[in-house]
Amino acid sequence: MESGVLCLLRLSLRPVLLGYFLGLNDLIVSSLELTVHAGEPALLGCAFQSVEGKRVTKVDWTFSPQEHAQVEYVLYYYANLSVPVGRFQTRARLAGALSHNDGSLLLRDVQEADQGTYTCEIRLELESRVFKTEVALHVLPEEPRELTVHVGDSAPMGCAFQSTEEKLMTKVDWTFSPGKHAKEEVMLRYYTTRGRPGGHSQSGGRFQSRVALAGDTARNDGSVLLQEARVSDTGSYTCSIHLGNLTFRKTFALHVIPEEPRALVTTVARSPEVLGGNHLVIIVGIVCATVLLLPVLILTARRIHGSKSSGMSTALVKSLEDRDKAPPEKHVYSSINTWEVTKEEEPSDRSEATYMTMHPVWPSALNYPPEKKWAEGVPQTGRAF
Repeated sequence: MESGVLCLLRLSLRPVLLGYFLGLNDLIVSSLELTVHAGEPALLGCAFQSVEGKRVTKVDWTFSPQEHAQVEYVLYYYANLSVPVGRFQTRARLAGALSHNDGSLLLRDVQEADQGTYTCEIRLELESRVFKTEVALHVLPEEPRELTVHVGDSAPMGCAFQSTEEKLMTKVDWTFSPGKHAKEEVMLRYYTTRGRPGGHSQSGGRFQSRVALAGDTARNDGSVLLQEARVSDTGSYTCSIHLGNLTFRKTFALHVIPEEPRALVTTVARSPEVLGGNHLVIIVGIVCATVLLLPVLILTARRIHGSKSSGMSTALVKSLEDRDKAPPEKHVYSSINTWEVTKEEEPSDRSEATYMTMHPVWPSALNYPPEKKWAEGVPQTGRAF
């Protein structure tokens, strides 16, 4: 019976001891999540407490965009040498104190392609186990770095240092420059005091009493709100957040333009006012002048109308006279061919021949009576038998 128990105990201890010496028993310390905007830095924490006092010998940071995607190296540390790899070569560096078992990674200028899972593996000297930390990084679209507001409006400017570590910012500086080569002005300063909770903020210069912290300092958010913007506030604003020996900077360009003219004008109803003595005199004078000038205006209108009527009648008479003076008519002649009838051609049943002779006729003589036509010498047609 005892031999059977000892055999089972040996079989169960062998895989454990084998995994211990081969380093197969990994210890996952934590799994974290972090959300940042594109273009901002991200501090990925990887630290643990060791009571044994063993120093860190190796740190590996790897990245996987998806669950079953190919893993790529971000950075590795070995023999006191830190080496970033691949597309992270100029943007990644160790930010933790390795003497305190802190292998945190600072990733600058985060890109949308950086979204995925980051895995940190730390190995200690004379230790077979591997301490792991996984951080799921979510990347949001980049926030605008250029703002345009009207005079009198408020201008919010965000500035936050996203980190999975519980490190509190120790200082925040906001500076302003109206041009590239102009001298910088301090807009706001925030700093903490050791042994005292919270911090103290101070604004100065032209921004005094117009700017205030709007972010949560407990979450490393140093955002500000600039109120009552002026045209002279146009320029460049730089935010600097300090977390121990780490510093994060962000720059904004602010444009303040004059207020646009309003298209709609609202009328304000005025309260009725009591007329004084001078107002009454003016109104009475206007009424009297109108009554006196009214007959004069009526007579003038009548005269103008009469002159226009006489002019129209004169023009009508003149046009009728011109119509009566018509130019003399031309003579109208009409000829009728006559035929001579010879005795041979004359039919036997007719005993006489008829002929007519046409004379010029005056058209004006056609309206005369028959008795006046002869008196004036107008001949009549006759017949010859």
